Amino acid sequence: MSASPAWHLFVPKLVTTLRQGYGFADFRHDALAGLTVAIVALPLAMALAIASGATPANGLVTAVVAGFLISALGGSRFQIGGPTGAFVVVVYAVIARHGYDGLLLATLMAGAMLVVAGFARVGTWVKYIPEPVVTGFTSGIAVIIFSSQVKDLLGLHMGDVPADFFAKWAAFWEARGSVSAAALALSAGALGVILALRRLAPRAPGFLLVIIATSAIAALAGLPVETIGSRFGGIAAGLPAPAFPAVSLARVRELLPSAFTIAFLAGVESLLSAVVADGMTGRRHRSNCELVAQGVANAASALFGGLPATGAIARTATSIRSGARSPVAGMLHAVFLRLFMQLLAPLAGYIPLASLAAVLVVVAWNMSEVERFGHLLRGPVGDRVVLLTTFGLTVAVDLTLAIEVGVVLASILFMHRMSEVAAMASGGPAALVEDDLDDFARPRPDAYSQREELPPGVEVFQFRGPLFFGVASRLSDIIDAIGGSPRVFILRMREVPLVDATGASRLRDFVARAGRYGTQVVFSGLQAQPREVLAQMGVLDGAAYVSVVPDFAAALARARQLVAS
Repeated sequence: MSASPAWHLFVPKLVTTLRQGYGFADFRHDALAGLTVAIVALPLAMALAIASGATPANGLVTAVVAGFLISALGGSRFQIGGPTGAFVVVVYAVIARHGYDGLLLATLMAGAMLVVAGFARVGTWVKYIPEPVVTGFTSGIAVIIFSSQVKDLLGLHMGDVPADFFAKWAAFWEARGSVSAAALALSAGALGVILALRRLAPRAPGFLLVIIATSAIAALAGLPVETIGSRFGGIAAGLPAPAFPAVSLARVRELLPSAFTIAFLAGVESLLSAVVADGMTGRRHRSNCELVAQGVANAASALFGGLPATGAIARTATSIRSGARSPVAGMLHAVFLRLFMQLLAPLAGYIPLASLAAVLVVVAWNMSEVERFGHLLRGPVGDRVVLLTTFGLTVAVDLTLAIEVGVVLASILFMHRMSEVAAMASGGPAALVEDDLDDFARPRPDAYSQREELPPGVEVFQFRGPLFFGVASRLSDIIDAIGGSPRVFILRMREVPLVDATGASRLRDFVARAGRYGTQVVFSGLQAQPREVLAQMGVLDGAAYVSVVPDFAAALARARQLVAS
């Protein structure tokens, strides 16, 4: 059978969906999901724009223009695009240094970079970024977002807030005597209601309900709090006319690092969001097609005066839970947002900034990934160093530098671990020296004989070589390729000399998924280092559906016992 032509990698999922058949029932589900996500996205788009140093209208334009194109042209069936918390730090810094025109040009350049990266198939490389790096800078961004909202949370009367993290908190301390009781009451009440609704009515649009309620309270009671209207003068009802930002060679050179950072963040977060959507739905995204769509969407957002955009994990998950069936849901979410802009623009001026700050505090908490951060802190020392270094540099120095240093540290750590593997393998078989990414989990010569011994309802898979961040991204693909939900799944690990934090996290995700489907997991032949790391990171302990046995014969015996019971 001949291989599929390369251009198939860049066919949008919208085209695939329509080819497979799309009826009125599908449209009805997508319309409901699109409306639900639009209700969630409306306050978020405005809040994220304000936190970025832009206007609420800039955030809404981004959600409408970029959100529509990301869904229409993207490689994920369920991706919802728009402004996200990851960009707050970068956008704020670019606007502070180069003005809003500089941000537009940097976003346009980033869009071009993403299109080139997609056609160069860089999407297959982005997934190799180690998890400690991703979690470190994501958690760091969450801390910075929270810090940026303290002024509006407390209603502090102060001048421009310093960009530097420590200077920012020093300025807050100096202005501590200007706390507004009205702003503090609104933000605390908004935060409490959001958290209560998440517990008692998780499907309710908590953000929007809180924004409506606090706006009404502030207006009717005449509270002395700052609003969108008092700071920004309201929101325009329509989209601005597209315009090309001023371009010069000197300006391009000056903005190149910022454009690269925007492109990197957009690429990484969009692919992470697509992976989450795949895990929730069992579908597969086209990573390079997704990068091209992100590039086109960011370029278009810049032309319409918007902000950088990417896939939004929380909004994508909301769309899926609301019954989305195709990219049409994301396109309709943008259409509904455009209608909201037209109908509700006159009322937006009454929204208190204190309640939007409360919304962003919740966004920051969700971004912080406290559980995953704590999980990685239980990993090997090297991974902890990478995590904490990336986190610290993100908060205290610069996001771009944090990513660069984190990736370099992870690469050095990987080379050190490979040297240990080589030392362990010296004088023995040369299999580890010959292994590369394509050899990962390659079937052994006895693959057919090992399957012949399997009882009904039992599946087996054998790994070869180190399970590190570069190959851990393939674990889900490999497991999914086997298909089905067996009663027992044997993972043969004798030829895995080491596991890093990312590999352990992927195994933990797989084990958890197996448990949800009632599948027993049996680890066979764990070496000392993998066993120590997996135990340390909670993969082997605390689950009744996980067993550890010394070899494959014991694994078969355990599988027969589990099937019989």
